[in-house]
Amino acid sequence: MLVSLNACDWQVRVATSSDLSGIAQIIAESFYSQNGLWGWAFPLFKIGIYEDLRYRLQTLMPHQTCLVAIHNSQLGNHQVLGTVELGVRFVHSWTNYNRLLPYVSNLAVDPRYRRYGLASSLLTSCEQVCKSWGFQDIYPHVLEKNHQARKLYLKLGYEIYRVESSWQDFFLPSRQFFLHKRLR
Repeated sequence: MLVSLNACDWQVRVATSSDLSGIAQIIAESFYSQNGLWGWAFPLFKIGIYEDLRYRLQTLMPHQTCLVAIHNSQLGNHQVLGTVELGVRFVHSWTNYNRLLPYVSNLAVDPRYRRYGLASSLLTSCEQVCKSWGFQDIYPHVLEKNHQARKLYLKLGYEIYRVESSWQDFFLPSRQFFLHKRLR
């Protein structure tokens, strides 16, 4: 189904418990396949995402938020079109002392609404929240093979901070780029 969407058709706001089902669906569709060998596990992944996010939304922690892009409907129903989480994580490395970094995760947009600027709006909102928390930098990870996401981050001014390898998949090791953006 071809969907048309204008920038005035959506808004970005803090997620609420009424958004949980929509968020879980979008994240599950974005990061897990419904087909193939592991397709049977898709509902389990979705339930796990739902419960994990429900816990995080109920646990009011400083410097942690989930944002959603919602469709502004005249009918009053606000469909979740995309989501992103921003939190502060403790990072340790040999070159840096232990420190807290604002970290972007779970950026996902409903496949029907991609390429309308929703992901850019969600990231820009994360950057604004990050600055309101008093931070001047922001960090996400992106898989090397996720070309669309890499292109988006680079377009928005993110740079590769370091390359990390993961051997979780024994036969096909994957690399992740740990990105960084200095906020102005």
